Amino acid sequence: MVTAVIALLLIQLTQQVLFATIASVKAPVVVTPFFNLVTVWNPGISFGMLQDIPNGQWILSAAAMLIVAWLFVWLRKVEHRSTALALGLIIGGAIGNIIDRIRFSAVFDYLDFHASGYHWPAFNLSDSFIFIGVALLLFSTLGEAKTSPLQQPTN
Repeated sequence: MVTAVIALLLIQLTQQVLFATIASVKAPVVVTPFFNLVTVWNPGISFGMLQDIPNGQWILSAAAMLIVAWLFVWLRKVEHRSTALALGLIIGGAIGNIIDRIRFSAVFDYLDFHASGYHWPAFNLSDSFIFIGVALLLFSTLGEAKTSPLQQPTN
């Protein structure tokens, strides 16, 4: 739970700083030769999918809220810290995107990585926390399965 709160606070703080600095700038802010800060409003889900559905922000927010509620239930039953950390990152990131959808009817994406003329679609800190949380969840689940008492050797 603490991880989710910290993640959400970092997301909101980062966005407030970016709103005050780059949100009104039309051109990308070049940070490094492979990374820019941009302002992209994504009314859909990943890569802009489902952006044309009527009342999409409410449908997507409701679906995300149901998933977050389920993750909170799971979090209460978790026995391993790595799983709790992963779920906290996912929950914090999901709530960050839900807040954007409710406030702005779209998600504020600002991280733009590129190389040799190819750009990865812009994303945000919420998406990063969700991705890291899912990856950590996969690794921790695989690790838990290896040490699970259910997998005792048979004779």
